[in-house]
Amino acid sequence: MVSFSLHWLVPVALTLALPMAVAQSSAGSAAPDPKSAAPSSVTLGYRSAFTDYRTYSEQPIASWREANDNVGKIGGWRVYSKEARQPDGTPASVPDGQGSKP
Repeated sequence: MVSFSLHWLVPVALTLALPMAVAQSSAGSAAPDPKSAAPSSVTLGYRSAFTDYRTYSEQPIASWREANDNVGKIGGWRVYSKEARQPDGTPASVPDGQGSKP
């Protein structure tokens, strides 16, 4: 005797019903008519990624002692860190006593 099981019927029915449900939901949304003379309300703009690009320019080489002394006068890495956090690139103010050597 052959046993008949309906366990396979539910997945098959769902698989067959899915394309019909997708087709019905997309039928309600109408695409805009390309022949329509009405102007689009969206204005597109273009800005090149290279607009603010600055070419490489070689900087003069200074001695390492002068560079270290300059960083010490400015206030060290903490001032550079504050400058990096400034939103518009304005230099951070150096509080009194920060630029001196210990």
